[in-house]
Amino acid sequence: MPLSLSARLLAALAIAASPLPASIGPAADSLTAIERAIARAVDQRNAEALALLERIVNINSGTMNLSGVRQVGEVLRAEFDALGFTTRWVDGAGFHRAGHLIAEHRGDGPRILLIGHLDTVFEPSHPFQRFERLSDSTARGPGIIDMKGGDVIVLHALKALRAAGALDRLNVIVVFTGDEEASGSPQDSARAALIEAARGARYAIGFEDGSGDPRTALIARRGVMGWTVRTTGTPAHSSQIFRSDVGAGAIFESARVLQQFRLRLSGQRYLTFNPGIALGGTKVETDTTGTVGSAEGKTNVVARYMEVSGDLRAISPQQLAAAQTEMRRIVAQHLPGTTSELTFHEGYPPLAPTAANRALLARYDAVSRALGFGAVSAVDPAKAGAADVSFVARYVTAAIDGIGLAGSADHTDQETADLRMLAPLTKRAAILLFRIGVPATAPTP
Repeated sequence: MPLSLSARLLAALAIAASPLPASIGPAADSLTAIERAIARAVDQRNAEALALLERIVNINSGTMNLSGVRQVGEVLRAEFDALGFTTRWVDGAGFHRAGHLIAEHRGDGPRILLIGHLDTVFEPSHPFQRFERLSDSTARGPGIIDMKGGDVIVLHALKALRAAGALDRLNVIVVFTGDEEASGSPQDSARAALIEAARGARYAIGFEDGSGDPRTALIARRGVMGWTVRTTGTPAHSSQIFRSDVGAGAIFESARVLQQFRLRLSGQRYLTFNPGIALGGTKVETDTTGTVGSAEGKTNVVARYMEVSGDLRAISPQQLAAAQTEMRRIVAQHLPGTTSELTFHEGYPPLAPTAANRALLARYDAVSRALGFGAVSAVDPAKAGAADVSFVARYVTAAIDGIGLAGSADHTDQETADLRMLAPLTKRAAILLFRIGVPATAPTP
């Protein structure tokens, strides 16, 4: 009988967690004495890390449950305070969300930005609310991998560094946003604290769960933004469509635009555009979210209005800008008797693949091999969604993401973590921070 998806994932995780044969890669004895001390400190506190994970998973922090997001932030803030970090809460009233947790530790090393988020997609009305042990190695819970597991990895990596006497020189700032799953508005305000934290930083590291496979990490994410095409036509009896004084109608004009988008743009690697909602007729209405609406019309009346909304994803700012230019050009060539208007909506910028990002991933890969956990390779950006790390890409020398807790089925009521990977992934993160953050061991990628 074929293995289920979850069984195949657990098998892959077990392979990834196994030490490499000596002939394949470096063994654990390539770690320095202080790095071995960091790894031991992670193991010594793993039960504590698991308890913290269960505690915060059991606090509902759906993005719009503002008090719940703040409560998770308070729990983690107390942990950072105990580590000697300077912490503050950025109030989110100005962008209609709970806010963000900022924790900072000053040292003489290069500045490192660590990124997580406090919110989940599961609001209080959702039936999926509690941490549940499935076995001695797995657990299910809302946000357990997306991304409360990543938040715990950040905190316990820093605890291990302190226990080994390696935290003092680290220059690190942690930003846990409260609205990653549904960004606040205006977005400039919602991401101001994150961007400010990135200014002057050399590295940015995101602790999302990524592909769910601990043998991978992200050096690139496609950016995403929304778009809406609104077309108008001349209402008339359907028998008169295409006459010079009537024209083609709004629906044909929208169909032209969408077909030209497909013909002119669909061949580019990593560029996608998807019309997700379309309404047309003699009357069209949509709500303020743009996701719910209604249309009225008759089969014997030329449509007066059509509205189509979708998303646009690209791998680099250049690809995104070129696509927008071409889309505007297409919209401007409207059919007789019609008009078209294209509007772009704010979204997430791309995290473009760069040589510096690859070099930072190579450092992470070297740590994993030294620990005996095997190689780490880059995820195809086509398989990665948008995330907060993308907002800071332009401000830092190098960035990687997707090194949070491994598991499967995030954003569903089957969201499951492999608890066996909590300690190995925390060790990887802690030793990477030591190698890039302590001046004596921190060459620039």
